Amino acid sequence: MEEAAAAAEGKAGRGRNGHAESPAAEERRGGGARLRGCRGFLRRNALVLLTVSGVVAGVALGAAVRGAALGPAQIAYLAFPGELLLRMLRMVILPLVVCSLVSGAASLDTRSLGRLGGIALAYFLGTTLLASGLAVALGFIVRPGAGASALNTQLGLPGALPPTSKETVDSFLDLVRNLFPANLVAAAFETYATDYKMLLRNTSGNATLEKIPVGTEIKGMNILGLVMFALVLGVALKKLGPEGEDLIRFFNSFNEATMVLVTWIMWYVPIGIMFLVGSKIVEMEDIVLLVTSLGKYIFASILGHVIHGGIILPLIYFAATRQNPYRFLLGLITPFATAFATCSSSATLPSMIKCIEENNKVDKRISRFILPIGATVNMDGAAIFQCMAAVFIAQLNNVDLNPGQIFTILVTATASSVGAAGVPAGGVLTIAIILEAIGLPTNDLSLILAVDWIVDRTTTVVNVEGDALGAGILNYLNEKDKKEREQELKEVTVEAVANSKSEAETSPLVTHKNPVSNTSSTVDPESKESVL
Repeated sequence: MEEAAAAAEGKAGRGRNGHAESPAAEERRGGGARLRGCRGFLRRNALVLLTVSGVVAGVALGAAVRGAALGPAQIAYLAFPGELLLRMLRMVILPLVVCSLVSGAASLDTRSLGRLGGIALAYFLGTTLLASGLAVALGFIVRPGAGASALNTQLGLPGALPPTSKETVDSFLDLVRNLFPANLVAAAFETYATDYKMLLRNTSGNATLEKIPVGTEIKGMNILGLVMFALVLGVALKKLGPEGEDLIRFFNSFNEATMVLVTWIMWYVPIGIMFLVGSKIVEMEDIVLLVTSLGKYIFASILGHVIHGGIILPLIYFAATRQNPYRFLLGLITPFATAFATCSSSATLPSMIKCIEENNKVDKRISRFILPIGATVNMDGAAIFQCMAAVFIAQLNNVDLNPGQIFTILVTATASSVGAAGVPAGGVLTIAIILEAIGLPTNDLSLILAVDWIVDRTTTVVNVEGDALGAGILNYLNEKDKKEREQELKEVTVEAVANSKSEAETSPLVTHKNPVSNTSSTVDPESKESVL
C-alpha cells in the first residue's frame, strides 16, 4: 500500500516525459486552467454583462449630453437606436404569444392543463392581492401624501388629466369584451374601449346632460383576446388527435423560428438599452425639484417593489419548491434589465422565455404556456403602484380612508390590473377607476404621471419577476407529479408481472400451454403465455 502511494506521488510530480515538473511549470498550468475558466465564464455570461454595461453606459451618456441643451428633434435622434429595439421586440410579440400558447396548450393533456391553469390562477390572484395589501399598509406607514398639498403649483403641472372618467362597471365589461374579440386580425392592433357621448335632454323645461356609453376601438394590441383564442385553439387541436398533429407541428416550428429571431435581437439589447436610458435622462426637465417634492411617494412605491420582489415572492417560491429563489433569479438578469429599460412586460416576454428555458432549465411546455398569460394578467408591481397612488391622492386631499374604501381599493386594483397591459397609459387609467370607485377626485393624477417614468421601471421588473417565479413553481410541481406517476407505473408493472405467474390470479383470457419449472435454464417458445 505504501509503495503504491509513493508511486502515485511520484507520477503526480512528473511531467509527460517522466521528468519531474518544476514549480514554474505547475504554476503555468494552473494559470492556464484559471484563464480557461475565466474565458468560459465570460462566454456564458457575455449577454448579461453587456446588458448591465449598457444600463451604466446609458446613465453616463445621459449625464454627459444633458448639459448640451438638446432640442426635441435632437433628443428624438438620440433615442432612435432605442426605438429600434422597442420596435423589434414588439414585432415578435404577436407570433410568440399565439404560437407559444397554441403549442403549449396542445402539448399538455387536459388533466395537466386544468391543474396547472388552476394553480397559476390561484398564484396570480394571491400574489396580486398580497401586493395590493402591502402597498396600502406602506401607504399608511410612510404617509407619502401628508403635507404635500401645494405640489401642483410647485411643479407647474396641469390638472384633471383624464378627460372623461370611466365608470367602474364599464371597465370590467370592457375586460370581458376584450376576452372575446369580434375580429382576430383587428385584435392584433386594436382594443375595445368604452367612451362617452354627452347628450342634452330637455324634459319638462329642465335641460340635463346625460352621459351615454359608446363603444370605440383604440390603438393597442388586444393581448387578452389573443391569449384566450390561442389557448382554446390549442385545446381544440389536441382534441382532434391525428388530424390536428400537422397544425400543431406548424405552430411548434413557427415558435422555434421566432425564438431564433429573439436570440438575434438579444444581442442588440445592450445598444438599445444604452440609448433608451440616455435619452430618458436628457428628457428630464428638473429632476431635483421632482424628487424632492415627490420623494416620499417615490420612496414608498420603490420600497413596496423591493419588499414584494425581494422578500415576499422569493419566500413563496421557497415555500413551494424548497429551492434557493435567488439562484433562480440570477439567471434572469438580462430580462430584468430589459424590463427596467423598456417599462413593458410584453416587450420583455421574448428575452424572458429564452433565458428561463436556457439558464433555469424550465420545461418549454410550462414556460410557453404560463409566461404569455402572466405577461397579460399578472401585474404585482402595477397593483403596488396603483394602490400606493390611491392612498397618496387620498392623503393629498386630507381624506381618511375607511375600511370599506380600503377593501374597494384592494379588490379594484387586483381585478383591474388584469386588463391594464392592453391599454395605452393603462396604469393611470386604472388609478382613475380606483379613485372613482372610492369617490376621490382625479385632478391630481398629473402628479402620478410626473414620476411615472421612474416608478414604472421597478413596477415592470416586479411584474416579470412574478411571472418567472410562477413558471418556476409550476415547473417544479409538474416534475414532481411526473415522478410520482412514473413511480406508480413501476409499482403497477411489478405487481402485474408477479400476478401473471400465479395461475390462481391470471385473467381467463390467458392460457398456459406448457408451463415449465423455474429451474430450467432454457425456455421453450411454446411455454410462453399466449393471449387469446
